[in-house]
Amino acid sequence: MTTPLILHPDRLFPSDPGQRDIARRLYGAVADLPIISPHGHTDPAWFADNAPFGNAAELLLHPDHYIFRMLYSQGVPLKALGIGNPSANPRESWRLFAQHYHLFRGTPTRMWMDWVFAEVFGFDEQFDAATSDHYYDRITDALGADAFRPRALFDRFGIEVIATTESPLDTLNHHAAIRTANQSGEWSGRVITAYRPDPVVDPEFEGFGDNLRRFSELSGEDAFSYPGYLAAHRNRRAFFAEMGATSTDHGHPTAATADLSDAEAEALFARVTGDHVSAADAELFRAHMLTVMAGMSLDDGLVMQIHPGSFRNHNPGLFVRHGRDKGADIPMRTDYVHALRPLLARYGNEAGLTIILFTLDETSYARELAPLAGHYPALRLGPAWWFHDSPEGMRRFRAQVTETAGFYNTVGFNDDTRAFLSIPARHDVARRIDCGFLAGLVAEHRMEEWEAAELAADLACNLARKAYRL
Repeated sequence: MTTPLILHPDRLFPSDPGQRDIARRLYGAVADLPIISPHGHTDPAWFADNAPFGNAAELLLHPDHYIFRMLYSQGVPLKALGIGNPSANPRESWRLFAQHYHLFRGTPTRMWMDWVFAEVFGFDEQFDAATSDHYYDRITDALGADAFRPRALFDRFGIEVIATTESPLDTLNHHAAIRTANQSGEWSGRVITAYRPDPVVDPEFEGFGDNLRRFSELSGEDAFSYPGYLAAHRNRRAFFAEMGATSTDHGHPTAATADLSDAEAEALFARVTGDHVSAADAELFRAHMLTVMAGMSLDDGLVMQIHPGSFRNHNPGLFVRHGRDKGADIPMRTDYVHALRPLLARYGNEAGLTIILFTLDETSYARELAPLAGHYPALRLGPAWWFHDSPEGMRRFRAQVTETAGFYNTVGFNDDTRAFLSIPARHDVARRIDCGFLAGLVAEHRMEEWEAAELAADLACNLARKAYRL
């Protein structure tokens, strides 16, 4: 016998009947608003080529580190899941996922996946070992239909705009193909890029020297001289903006910033482009470049996103075998007050600059981030990144930052996903949680329901549109 798969209409709403009724009304007005996805990591090739997804494992398992990091923690080898192993049988990888699906009970991943199974593919029985092949066959067969091609799903989900993330070394050929499709009237979906300079800003990034050589080739500048290096950034930022980018994205280990003189910066650049780079120089260079990038954003209008505090590739053996982004990035304590002060002293009062801060360190919400964003005109808070785009994480964020920063110094929901089909599921969770939070304020007579209704729409999409200049 199979167990029914049920998505309860009141999921994530408050248990108090009065608050639940308010949350239902608020949610009913925002559930079908467009999706704004300004900070993501989906593959632009999906939308450029519009080729069918190959099978269930390729679509739902392989791109999603939320899934395979949990399986890996329970002893399931990534190789057996088909991660970095193209010879793996995708059906067998899918069966492994099904056999271990109980591991996700109570997690955000379980909510997202159940939503995809029920809402996108129409399943009404639970995913488990007994139904694994049925799921695999039905999903894989569906993917052969035009209705399940990337562009059709983009339109079906009501996505207004989605940003992918590329390094300065990317030619953006997929974005060029998407633009051609837009201009010809073939497809109207808006897919933009974001400038992620980490490979040419972080001296500890693998292949940094080779990256600078490629940076020179693409920009036509000498990226091994400090003036040429800065010119190369300006060149590539302008190209990204021409291709639709409205933001930059910076994933540094810490939030450290520095404001060096030109002479100091040039001497530091000579050291970090040498044969041996010290950890202190690497950190100082990243810190200085955050301030430089803020200045460039003030000049060219690109919104700046900073999300520090992740110990990247914490598992060295896994990194050697499988590379980056395999679920081994671990949150760290992060200082913002002292770390950001050099940047903010120079640019924090600029109302024409937008810097969006993310964190993996929840202890900084009320103590540091909310007071900073509640003061500096340039700062806004991004409420969800990675571990915290969960019901509890969203509630904690709202509870800790609202009293100091308010709602309008935040930027709505950012889904930060590599798994395309989880995007609408994540936005549905965010809208339900926000409507529940607002319902509590209404029930306590701290806000009128009409105000909550306006806020629910702002949190769902309007704040992201404004912050990201969409």
